Amino acid sequence: MTKICCIGAGYVGGPTMAMIAFKAPDITVTVVDMNAARIAAWNSAELPIYEPGLDAVVKACRGRNLFFSTHVKEAIREADLIFVAVNTPTKTYGLGAGRAADLRFIESVARTIAEVAETPKIIIEKSTIPVRTAETIKTILAAGGRALDHQVLSNPEFLAEGTAVADLLAPDRVLIGGERTPAGARAVEALAAVYARWVPRERIITTNLWSAELSKLVANAFLAQRISSINAISALCEATGADIDEVAGAIGRDSRIGPKFLKASVGFGGSCFQKDILNLVYLCETYGCPEVAAYWESVVSINDWQKQRFAQRIVEQLFNTVADKRIAVLGFAFKKDTDDTRESPAISVVRDLLAENARVVIYDPQVPERQIVKDVLGPGSESERLTVAVSAEAAAEGAHALVVVTEWDEFATIDFARILARMQRPAFVFDGRNLLPLEKLRALGFRAFGIGKPAAELAAPVIVSETLEPVLAAV
Repeated sequence: MTKICCIGAGYVGGPTMAMIAFKAPDITVTVVDMNAARIAAWNSAELPIYEPGLDAVVKACRGRNLFFSTHVKEAIREADLIFVAVNTPTKTYGLGAGRAADLRFIESVARTIAEVAETPKIIIEKSTIPVRTAETIKTILAAGGRALDHQVLSNPEFLAEGTAVADLLAPDRVLIGGERTPAGARAVEALAAVYARWVPRERIITTNLWSAELSKLVANAFLAQRISSINAISALCEATGADIDEVAGAIGRDSRIGPKFLKASVGFGGSCFQKDILNLVYLCETYGCPEVAAYWESVVSINDWQKQRFAQRIVEQLFNTVADKRIAVLGFAFKKDTDDTRESPAISVVRDLLAENARVVIYDPQVPERQIVKDVLGPGSESERLTVAVSAEAAAEGAHALVVVTEWDEFATIDFARILARMQRPAFVFDGRNLLPLEKLRALGFRAFGIGKPAAELAAPVIVSETLEPVLAAV
């Protein structure tokens, strides 16, 4: 297999193909897309997505064995393996609106392959799709009339934004699903051999086609469920004086639970979690599992509630009104080290504050102003109550409160004493990521609040009784 084509130059296709080209210099990798502007960006000095380390990987291969093009049909004809990495958004219309995946782009790709392929291809589902989508693809290919023995594989991606390059370099696993036939086994091995250039064989897992398709949705659902679970407990911690980080640390030491994804926050965001859970909910309903659907839907409900609860706490602490008060929101991307704002908790929080007639000023080190305004207000809209600052200090000028929504490292190094001198009094800090030292901020003069953290009046020091001191000393 010496030629790979990837249809779709988005977040999945671009980085994944760049890594394959980087690790397999003898394979020619062509990433194609009908979006000419996106392809031009991949061929330029400024890539269309921000991801640490990606720029160096792309520039090391581009023009050598990595190419970005709009010539889709030509690339399909020449390829041995065809990755399908097109968008599968949630449907906004008709049957399954708001939950089901919109597979129109998957179908379009299948029809194009059926039309132009002159030799048998190995077609690899890289997009996140509902289980049994491969059946649709195979049906369309078989109807093409050329009697070519195409093979369809499922190879879901498990990248985390902000660490995509590291995830591609050293993945926890590479999952490949194929048909349990001799031809299917050969196709699986052909793809496995590509990844084996740098991934240990024991990390390359092979399953049947349907297991691989379902595993992506289930993986994201389980990760999101852990976040919603710890966020649900964060509300109880705030009410009782318990510390969510201490609780998470205690339960995370249990080997049956583990410490990962137990970081309380304002809520999860990004392009995958909510979309994939709702898709899973729809599948459960479709296959007659309403109780299972209700369970997974509650994960999304808790996440929505956490964002609303965070905004409500800001209003309550600012004496039940933020009308005409300047609120500095630090961070707008859904997580640090990415410029992706899809489903970012910041969108919900900012909209809730604007609905309370606050004057919101946003600063994010990577997200451009036009994107922020578009996400909050909609395309072509403006509001004098929403502005974008060039720095955290500028956003805080004259503000009544600072609100941390994204855990950018630079926010932990802010000179808060300098910031405090420029803010209205009393000055508030609401840390939606538990990034900041609340006690130090309180000592400076801030009224500081964290997610799942006891308020100042509940954060009482531990006092050892004088009658116990001799006993403790003896021990």
